[in-house]
Amino acid sequence: MAYGRGGFGGGYGGGNQMQQLMKQAQKMQEEMQKANEELDEAELVGEAAGGAVKVTVNGKKIFKGINIDPSVIDPDDAEMLEDLITAAFNSAAEKADKLYEEKMGPYAKMGGGLF
Repeated sequence: MAYGRGGFGGGYGGGNQMQQLMKQAQKMQEEMQKANEELDEAELVGEAAGGAVKVTVNGKKIFKGINIDPSVIDPDDAEMLEDLITAAFNSAAEKADKLYEEKMGPYAKMGGGLF
C-alpha cells in the first residue's frame, strides 16, 4: 500500500525540519523571557515642572516610586500637584511604551502566539 510521497518516512526530512522549528521556538522563548526580565528591571523616570515631580515605573508601567520637590507643594492648590503627578506618570508611561515596543515588538510581529 502506497502512502503518497515518501510513505511514513516523509521523504522531506520532516523530522529534521521539526527539530529545527523546535530549536527556533525554544530560542525565541528564551529571548522573550530575557526581554521580559529587562522590562521588569528597567527604571524609567517621567518628569514634570522641570524635574520637580518625578515618577518612576518599570518597562511594564508598574509604578515604582515618586519624588516631589517641596517647592511645588502648595497646600492651597492640591489640584496643581495632582496635575504635575499625572503629567510625570504619563511621561514615564510613554517611555515604558517605547521600551516595551523595542523589546517585545519583534515577537509580536512574528505572531507571538507561542505563549
